[in-house]
Amino acid sequence: MIDARVYNASMEKITTPIMEVINLTGKTAIVTGGAKGIGLGIIRRIHEAGANVVVADTDDAAAQTVASELTRKRAGSALAIHVDVSQTSDVQDLMSATADGFGSVDILVNNAGIFPAKTIHDMTIEDFQKVLAINLQGVFLCTKYASEQMILQGKGGKIINITSIDALHPSMVGLSHYDASKHGMWGFTKNAALELAEHKIWVNAIAPGGIVTPGAAAMQKTASDRQGVDVDAFLSKIPMHRMGEPDEIGKVALFLASELSSYMTGSQVVVDGGALLA
Repeated sequence: MIDARVYNASMEKITTPIMEVINLTGKTAIVTGGAKGIGLGIIRRIHEAGANVVVADTDDAAAQTVASELTRKRAGSALAIHVDVSQTSDVQDLMSATADGFGSVDILVNNAGIFPAKTIHDMTIEDFQKVLAINLQGVFLCTKYASEQMILQGKGGKIINITSIDALHPSMVGLSHYDASKHGMWGFTKNAALELAEHKIWVNAIAPGGIVTPGAAAMQKTASDRQGVDVDAFLSKIPMHRMGEPDEIGKVALFLASELSSYMTGSQVVVDGGALLA
């Protein structure tokens, strides 16, 4: 039952103007896998909202191109940092370089991931381990060291994990290792949200469906040669009859990175054009 005194006090609060609610000026965001695809869509929206951004990627040239583009729009607002998220030393260096360069780590988007389509019959233990090392171990490492920095700062923070609709239901044959990693990421998101809430660090996830990215294009090109992997069948089931765009994930990431999501933690937002309905 709601205490009437609490309710009345809440109603008397002045509503913050919407432009202030989404304003990320003075904050710093790290986006792993930020040089292309979904990561790039996220970086552009978060940067547009005023945040400084770190393009964390293994593709140094692409990351530097993105950082240069954003710096031309706002001087000193972007850095490109090489990182393999499966390596502890790389992740530690990423957090140190971000704190040194911008003074804080306020937002982390765990986006880096791979999804090489391969059936269980054709998969090797090395294939399986590589996907889990990047997609799941990388999320653990980045969350561990980013949250340590956030706790040290004492201002809270936002962590956003890019899972997949495959964290809820398999989309096609050939992604068993990927699905295992994404189910794990969703479970990790919920438990991290419980653990970090006392430090005012909110942890949420976005579950994209089919998004037009270089990685998805590469998988579609090679999938037809692999028995049981049917990308076209997946596309035919999307009620919106189209793939999503990286910016459509970027806008949801901005929602979770801003005060629009001030009373959310441990949640997963599905952005799939209705694919799971099928």
